[in-house]
Amino acid sequence: MKETTRLPESDPRGHDGQAGEFLTFRLGAENYGIEILKVQEIRGYERPTAIASAPVFIKGVINLRGVIVPILDLRIKFQLGEVNYDEFTVVIILNVAGRMVGVVVDSVSDVVALAPDAIRPTPEFASSVFDIRYITGLGTVDGQMLILLDIERLITSADMALVDEAVH
Repeated sequence: MKETTRLPESDPRGHDGQAGEFLTFRLGAENYGIEILKVQEIRGYERPTAIASAPVFIKGVINLRGVIVPILDLRIKFQLGEVNYDEFTVVIILNVAGRMVGVVVDSVSDVVALAPDAIRPTPEFASSVFDIRYITGLGTVDGQMLILLDIERLITSADMALVDEAVH
């Protein structure tokens, strides 16, 4: 059985996507962060059961203590190049819009608290360059850039097809 890490209850004081506590993780060469209150647990990667005709970024489903949880790979969703699963690959189990969803990431780093002055707004880009609607801001931790994701907006987006639009 894969190792599971349950996260302690926390009070991020500012879970509006600005200041607060974030779980940091790596996708390729970049560091990302998601609001800690959305995270239920962290699990070692295990191959999910594939679902026919699912989008390529949806790897399948797992049975997590009697709950069927869809698993999606953020590297594939964000088109970050070749995907390799190794001993550092983990699944972050999220509770988003009343539903459990797992996201595959390269590795989990830490839980960090960011003050409002450590977070900058997402720069404006032409809409044809790439989609920034899932980025809430850019943080700085120990001199490194941290891309802060609006994981709820991402998971509930119509292109994910994971949650009914009426839910959000």
